[in-house]
Amino acid sequence: MPELPEMETYRRLLTEQLARKVITDVEVNREKSINVQPAQLKSQLINAQITEITRRAKHLIFKLSSGKNLLLHLMLGGWMYIGNEADNPDRTKQVIISFGDKKLYFIGLRLGYLHLLTDTEVEKELSDLGPEPLGQTLGFPAFRERLGSRRGMLKTTFINQQFLSGIGNCYSDEICFEAGLLPMRKADELDEDEIKILYQSMKGVLTRAIQFGGYMEEPLFKGDAKTGGYNEQCRVYDREGEPCLRCSSPIVKEEISSRKTFYCANCQN
Repeated sequence: MPELPEMETYRRLLTEQLARKVITDVEVNREKSINVQPAQLKSQLINAQITEITRRAKHLIFKLSSGKNLLLHLMLGGWMYIGNEADNPDRTKQVIISFGDKKLYFIGLRLGYLHLLTDTEVEKELSDLGPEPLGQTLGFPAFRERLGSRRGMLKTTFINQQFLSGIGNCYSDEICFEAGLLPMRKADELDEDEIKILYQSMKGVLTRAIQFGGYMEEPLFKGDAKTGGYNEQCRVYDREGEPCLRCSSPIVKEEISSRKTFYCANCQN
């Protein structure tokens, strides 16, 4: 599932490609992926511009010149591609938004969605999300206070979107590895130094992941050399049995609360 770095990469690249472009057509092939009738979506979108693309947690918000918004959550298996009739993936597209000859394909929206909402509706939809991990308001004191009130394991704490928003399976493991802490450690049992290094690791891992384009390897458009560059940078995620990059011990895979979790049993404690 795309997490904060993947969605931030999408936001930046989509802004470069589509900002201020006029929507010329809309095709809906799966009505369950949207929240209004296809005819209504078309009437609201055609001739509108995308004025801005913002991100909140794992969501993208396409702001329209009409004053409405498209709220996107890709969920598991969802991705996007910018192409045309001659250049697009041989996959089922749930929604296609056209900008003249350029098309934005939404693929794999079986669990995900693209909803047309007002500003108030978007705010309500996202109201239960925790702070942004890289947000300026989340300094170390605020992080320490939030973490100290949690009694669960680090893994389940980090993927809880009400604790912090945007972190999922991949980056929770990467952050724990960077901090040298086991993902099953209890959040409220960490000492001050461990909390500090965890906070610094979170900031560092997410910043680096954005810099390298996230871990999902599906390119956004032909010639896209940015998306997925962090996949080769992962220290533990999806590296079961491979040698730890710190101590050469084999990386362990385990299920924690039904979530696959990767760590080094030797140099994380």
